[in-house]
Amino acid sequence: MKNYLLFDLDGTLTDPREGICTCVQYALASFGIEEPDLVKLEPFIGPPLKDSFMKYYGMDHTQAQAAVEKYRERFQDTGIFENKLYDGIPEMLRTLNSRGMFLAVASSKPTVYVKRILEHFQIAKYFKVIVGSELDGTRTNKDEVVAETLNKLFGEKPVDKEKVYMIGDRCFDVEGAHVLGVEAVGVTYGYGGMEELKEARADYIVRSVGELEKFLLRGTEEERKLTAGQRIGQIVIPFLLFTMVRNIGFNVASLILYHVGNNLLGGAFLFIRNDQGGLEGFTGNAVNLASAAGFLAAAVAISGIAKKTIGKTAEDMKLMHIKEEPSRHYVLLGSAALGFILGINLLLMQVGAIDASETYQAVAESQHAAWLPVGLLCYGLITALSEELLFRGILYSCFRRYMKLSAAMVMSGALFALYHGNSVQGIYAFVMGCFMAYAYEYFGDFRMPVLVHMLANLLAYGMGYVMIPKVAYWPLCIAGLVCGGGSIWALHKDKKVF
Repeated sequence: MKNYLLFDLDGTLTDPREGICTCVQYALASFGIEEPDLVKLEPFIGPPLKDSFMKYYGMDHTQAQAAVEKYRERFQDTGIFENKLYDGIPEMLRTLNSRGMFLAVASSKPTVYVKRILEHFQIAKYFKVIVGSELDGTRTNKDEVVAETLNKLFGEKPVDKEKVYMIGDRCFDVEGAHVLGVEAVGVTYGYGGMEELKEARADYIVRSVGELEKFLLRGTEEERKLTAGQRIGQIVIPFLLFTMVRNIGFNVASLILYHVGNNLLGGAFLFIRNDQGGLEGFTGNAVNLASAAGFLAAAVAISGIAKKTIGKTAEDMKLMHIKEEPSRHYVLLGSAALGFILGINLLLMQVGAIDASETYQAVAESQHAAWLPVGLLCYGLITALSEELLFRGILYSCFRRYMKLSAAMVMSGALFALYHGNSVQGIYAFVMGCFMAYAYEYFGDFRMPVLVHMLANLLAYGMGYVMIPKVAYWPLCIAGLVCGGGSIWALHKDKKVF
């Protein structure tokens, strides 16, 4: 959660269209330029006025400065109040202020005008610092304004840019923030629009004051606060329900298979029979299918809870994933998954962990006793989807509401590891569990951890059928881990999710 919030004024807190555009119209008229269409003057909202006069009307520095003076002639008494607050702004500022956040205004408009506007709308009281440009034409660039705002906001303390958002509607707000190493939140309800903010590479984009408030408050438990017991219940109840129904489902499926096997002849695909045709036991296919039936039953049992939590998480995440992810991010995710799957499995083989774990050996023997397509279907697809509904769909979604994202990822990975009940699968499950939570957070799409989990299970299962020359273990292990780590580093470099 970031608690130092820098707001642009025009197009972010207030809609100044009438005042700014009519004052620009007034200034242009003094040069003999008639511009009756105020819509054409909207690009003046946001950037420094002098730059806009030069850019849109070809004025030189002297002419542009004279136009600014004419603009201010009308603005200082009339245009300044031809302005209005966007709906919901006072309420949002009041809420943010009550949550202990430090608010500031960082505007390219002269400071004296910014203060008058904020006082006129009775919202100046919410801001710890108010910074704008100077009337003499200095400190008009947005990066200069942001820098001065940060210095005043933090005082003698070191500026912690990791705790700061710059919030604005134009590319200048985004670019100014990025020069200072600050993340920028673009708002499309102002005058920049979605395409301008995307082009400027805004870190986050919201479409309304309501979405902005929700985004800034995420992690502060804006909703009704739950007791510790209620939070624990959100985690423990689905976990117990899942494991209980999974076991019941497995036993019921086994009883059905036993009944079928006792009353029908044949069925070598599922049943082991003695010379007289009597049922002696189940094949690996039957055991894996019964296990898959248990997982399906468990998935159905928690589907209602999962649907609700996944929907709530999707609502929270959509504010951070309005920008479409580039294709290279999907390639890097796949590269990281493949690297970790190969590297970790081979590492566990090389250090002797697999040979030393009798529990894992028994699990692996049972899983690989099935026909390959059956094993891939049961273990690679059904089990993976069912477990994701629980561990990322419900548990991680709960953890991320009450703790830092990095801690939530570790917690969901740790529970995933303990759930497997043996050291070999536990180590693998912990790393992959954290990675799958990271994929969920990075892309904001529940399908991503599901696909990674399926890929992990399919490849890990398939590796049991492939003979890899022992001499290749270490080279492939190191290559896999380097590939996985490097891909994660590249993803994190492009976008930080925690």
